[in-house]
Amino acid sequence: MATIKDIAKLAGVSVTTVSRALNGYSDVNAKTRKRIEEIAKEIEYSPNALARSLVMNKTKTIGLLVSGLSREGAKDNIVFDVLTGINEYCGAEEYDLVLFNTTTSKQKEKTYAQLCRERRVEGVIVQGIKNDDPYLQEIFDSNIPCVLIDVPVESETAGYVTTDNVDGLMKAVRHLVELGHENIAMMNGHDQAFVSKERFKGFELGMLEAGLSVRKEWICNGEYSERKAQEVALQLLTTYPEITAVVCASDLMALGVVRAAEELGRKVPDQLSVTGYDDITLASYVTPALTTVAQDWFRMGYAAADLLLSILQQKSVDRVRLIENELKIRNTTKERV
Repeated sequence: MATIKDIAKLAGVSVTTVSRALNGYSDVNAKTRKRIEEIAKEIEYSPNALARSLVMNKTKTIGLLVSGLSREGAKDNIVFDVLTGINEYCGAEEYDLVLFNTTTSKQKEKTYAQLCRERRVEGVIVQGIKNDDPYLQEIFDSNIPCVLIDVPVESETAGYVTTDNVDGLMKAVRHLVELGHENIAMMNGHDQAFVSKERFKGFELGMLEAGLSVRKEWICNGEYSERKAQEVALQLLTTYPEITAVVCASDLMALGVVRAAEELGRKVPDQLSVTGYDDITLASYVTPALTTVAQDWFRMGYAAADLLLSILQQKSVDRVRLIENELKIRNTTKERV
């Protein structure tokens, strides 16, 4: 295996000069640099990434920290789509990507800074973190460059990527109102998610815009789980059969509501209209296909990586990236007869 000493010997220069030339230092003569690079290519020299990172104090590695990655969550493909977007951007910029998972209990055992140091990452993209997670305050206090998905944090070393969740839910409510629905319920996620609060705000504003009242007893939490949403919807639709439409804060919960309706003998969309949020892969393949507010998770991942590298490179940029959403009308909503 070729070494840096071999290059130095063939080029007739010191090992230090070779090292500085290959690491991009400007104090090496252009002619000498070119000669060193040619020799390195000829003898198929491959630099030791770890040694280089120790010398330059840069690993060219970023992390994707996912909180609460679970088997059920794998059904929505969201993490994979975000990961794909990040990976595509990082590949073009010659950065490596490390995925690590955490939970609220794990966060009490190891600090955010410890986790980042162990993985030797220069910066982190965080997805799925809750308002009550220990890491959230640590991220606020840390100087480790970070970009969060769907959590509003702005500082010199931190930013976030999101969609307009308020507007997204308003689009769903408007659609149902245009179809003649007035008795509209909401299946929200949980109180510790930033997007839950934003989507509930959108629901309230959409109902207010239509001149409809929001009934608190018609607002439920399905914890972003298909099974939990089905369980909650069974009780909701049994207790309040006058409900004709349910707006859901995620597609998985919408699928749970559809299952509950089927269990109660209420056909979707003939007897109950349902909307989701996210546009996961399953949304267009289930029967009936789900009307939903689409988020481009690949673009969110790509934008998050772009923003993080901008922060790492100390570029003067906005710390917020807002990705557009879109209402996709399919077969789980129908005009109220």
